[in-house]
Amino acid sequence: MSAGRIGCMTTPAQGSRIPEGALYACDNSKFGSDGKGRYWPGAEAWFAWLRRTVERYGPDRCLWALAPDQPFDAAGTLTESLTWLAPIRDLGIPAAYAAQDGCDAPRLLPWDSFDVLFLAGSTEWKLGPVAERLAREAKARGKGVHMGRVNSRIRLGIAEWFGCDSADGTYLAYGPDKNLPKLLNWLDELDGHPSLVGGTRPFGTPDAPSRTPPPRGDRRSGPLPGKAAAMASQTGANAPTVPTSRGPRARTR
Repeated sequence: MSAGRIGCMTTPAQGSRIPEGALYACDNSKFGSDGKGRYWPGAEAWFAWLRRTVERYGPDRCLWALAPDQPFDAAGTLTESLTWLAPIRDLGIPAAYAAQDGCDAPRLLPWDSFDVLFLAGSTEWKLGPVAERLAREAKARGKGVHMGRVNSRIRLGIAEWFGCDSADGTYLAYGPDKNLPKLLNWLDELDGHPSLVGGTRPFGTPDAPSRTPPPRGDRRSGPLPGKAAAMASQTGANAPTVPTSRGPRARTR
């Protein structure tokens, strides 16, 4: 973490301290380790926690905070998130918006209101062509992109190919001494094999350029390898973790 290659994902259910100098991101626990949002404390309590977290660790180290969403529900996520995107930005940190299955329907992505596109939704959707197109459009609009629940070398490679700036999962939670060297090796492999992203975009141009400034700081705008590529996240209270999945059929953000 001190080298900036691995950051720390924190949630309202966490309870443990973010390491000194580490970059961090703030999830909201609407999905949670059980996939049912058992650790979601409610909107007001969540925002009070977010404010305390930013005050304690500083806005400059915060990659983003995810607005409350409705997992797997694009229309519900829009309703849930819109109220909170501006307050997140008012804390001096980038606001992340959870992209769910079906969010590519008209007017379901409030592009000008968020800074980071968080690829959530089902596994099949998140790894599919629509999510890829939206990730590339987000980058073209000057926004960051994050992929949730990335727990394998293959999925980390997909996140890099999409142009993601960061990813999270639970890989380090299940044997950190054994899995940390593997994870760092994955990142080294990706650093040594640049993707072709950045050439001709096969999906056309964005509907309109965003008037929103890009996320602050160089560390928020580069490709995943060599940046805060892996986010150590939390499966539940005091459960440290990182980019991984729980199997090909796991329900994921």
